[in-house]
Amino acid sequence: MRTTLTLDDDVAARLTELQQRKGLTFKDAVNEVLRRGLEVELSQTAVIKPFKVIARPMGIKPGLNYANIGELLEQLEGETHQ
Repeated sequence: MRTTLTLDDDVAARLTELQQRKGLTFKDAVNEVLRRGLEVELSQTAVIKPFKVIARPMGIKPGLNYANIGELLEQLEGETHQ
């Protein structure tokens, strides 16, 4: 397939470097890099499973004031909490 593609300067420079290092045509260098990138991209989407959080009740510790977060942090972490 023939198409026109506009590349950023840094991408074109890296492709030219690859082309010269491996002795490829520019077209073959672009196709090689795209194939590798697509393979990685497509394989990652198939492997990633959604993360599921299992919530558990933690209860309330007696003697702590949950209405004032600043005071609670000071009680738990000391005056230097951030």
